[in-house]
Amino acid sequence: MENFDRKNHWENIYETKELSTVSWFQPVPQTSLDLIVGSNIPKSAKIIDVGGGDAYLADFLLEMGYQDITVLDISEKAIERAKKRLGEKSAMVKWLVADAANFESDEKFDLWHDRAVFHFFTDKNEIERYSENANSLLVENGKMIVGTFSENGPTKCSGIEIMQHSKASLNQAFEKYFEKKMCFTEDHITPSGGIQNFIFCTFTKKN
Repeated sequence: MENFDRKNHWENIYETKELSTVSWFQPVPQTSLDLIVGSNIPKSAKIIDVGGGDAYLADFLLEMGYQDITVLDISEKAIERAKKRLGEKSAMVKWLVADAANFESDEKFDLWHDRAVFHFFTDKNEIERYSENANSLLVENGKMIVGTFSENGPTKCSGIEIMQHSKASLNQAFEKYFEKKMCFTEDHITPSGGIQNFIFCTFTKKN
């Protein structure tokens, strides 16, 4: 991926494809919502949805009363689409256009959520930067939720080679800064009826 223009790729995806047709679409992101609720953070906690694009997680979190939500995506078009869908409610969300492996924020977060972004990082240095960034941007004892394609999942997404993960590989990626709490796999049914096996792991930042 050395010569791959990641930003341009995703801008094109969000310019040409409707949300309901992309493989990662979820009308209700139930697993993510359950894990966020299960983390026992207060409704005032600072949540960042890394690679959130124009997915519906922010919509549901707002409905549930969470008050401090940031959505980050590399695609400006994805953010624009999400803002348009949310209308006036979009002002209740903070929006960041940046690469998940390398971005800065003046804020520190209580919970970091990433469904289906981390597996796009196949380079060891990028994986290390991602882990370091999550560590630096989370508060003490901050929570992290990461969902990626499992070893039984796809080997590509949106035409891009991805890195499949296991409980062991996710733990290895984050163990320097985070303590793994639990992992589980589940099948995601795509809009076209395909099955993608995901692994979700939850972590707590080490003191």
